[in-house]
Amino acid sequence: MKFAVAFGISAIVVVGLFSGCGRTTPVEEIDAAPRASIGPSTLGSDQAKMFGQWAAWRGPRNNGWAPNDPTTRQSWDESKIAWQSDVPGRGHSSPVVFDDLVMLATAEEASQRQSVVAYDRASGERRWTAVVHKGNFPSPREIHNKGTNANGTVACDGKHVYCVFFNGGKIVASALDLQGVSVWTRELGAFDSKFGYAPSPIFYRDLLLVAADNRGGGYLVGINRESGEIIWRKKRPAVATYSSPFVAHVGGQDQLVISGCNRLCSYDPNTGEKIWEVECIAEATCGTVVTDGARFFASGGYPERQTVGVSASGKVLWTDKSKLYEPSLIWIENLLVGVSDNGVAYGWDPKTGKRLWEERIGGSFSASPVSINGLIYVSDLRGNTHVFRPTREGLETVSKNRLGDDVYASPAIVGGQIFLRVGFGKGAQRTEHLICIAPENAPTNEDATTEGTSEEATTEPETN
Repeated sequence: MKFAVAFGISAIVVVGLFSGCGRTTPVEEIDAAPRASIGPSTLGSDQAKMFGQWAAWRGPRNNGWAPNDPTTRQSWDESKIAWQSDVPGRGHSSPVVFDDLVMLATAEEASQRQSVVAYDRASGERRWTAVVHKGNFPSPREIHNKGTNANGTVACDGKHVYCVFFNGGKIVASALDLQGVSVWTRELGAFDSKFGYAPSPIFYRDLLLVAADNRGGGYLVGINRESGEIIWRKKRPAVATYSSPFVAHVGGQDQLVISGCNRLCSYDPNTGEKIWEVECIAEATCGTVVTDGARFFASGGYPERQTVGVSASGKVLWTDKSKLYEPSLIWIENLLVGVSDNGVAYGWDPKTGKRLWEERIGGSFSASPVSINGLIYVSDLRGNTHVFRPTREGLETVSKNRLGDDVYASPAIVGGQIFLRVGFGKGAQRTEHLICIAPENAPTNEDATTEGTSEEATTEPETN
């Protein structure tokens, strides 16, 4: 989601809705055994491996940047679709791409199945569906009415696909192989839900990093990707908030930074030990932190409205009384850019926080923006993907591209292809499709739709 994995918490404006007192659950902390310190070149090794892939939330650097590719379309319509395929159920999990697979998480309410689905990148044929959980869904009152039971984006390192679901009152992480066969499953801790679970897992060295803030007692977890062993687990406040973690080498050290709980916090991603924290932002946030290499930026949320720039050591450098709740910020060409939930685009000077411009582009947004070739792509809840060029003087609208009736998930852009998870129809008639927009000069098919059901393999958990 958000974020991206975003799920519409911005629609909640009434204090106390679903506000019943939750039960605090003690978090059992796990301290990491001594681990070698690392520098930026090692941090970058995973990112270098992922370059040319869209392997996790917000792409190869977890910041929304796609590697420049002049073949990526700036505008399209149905005639430019390379293929589209049905997605079973519903989810806000954004697509990820690794080599010849496109993957996403989804949830089918009637059968109570939480799954990972994989598609052939070239044809859109559904390769396999791996049912990770069957049954034990949270009650409807534990999920926001715009949310789903598959909000978090999966992650793929070329060997395994990793997913994290809220199931049976707990947060559960799982690894699958590239044929959809279960490798390991690990319960990470209890989760007292207010509006559901949203964060996406990210990579760091040999770890999978997972956030699970909740009103029963939040926590951050570092999991060995190969074995599923919990290497470290650290307590966070007992607050319902929804942001994904972000890791970058800033200020001479690797920092895991996350917003929410009325603060911005930095941790050592190697061990989970806190580096610094500073009071700011809001109680609940959804967007993922970004950096320009020297500072961190975050925005939110509910109930407060604030966008901030924070130094590498945790000092608030500037603050602005504006907010992006669900969509994440993006840093591009010495500009900090954001699109708010209610369709206002902002541009800030990242050093000073001066608001350079504010322009309404219209619509409502849950998806986070991505950037390629100096352009920003962001999808709205009416099915439009807006493409614009930001400058210090303002934004130049390039195109507005309509497919379907809504888009909650963020785009994936890799190798000139654009992948969108799109909703068609309303209410009980609504369905979801995964759509591939072909690169410029590539052959397209106006009727390119595949059901992907005859050849796919389906795996299910051995027990509920």
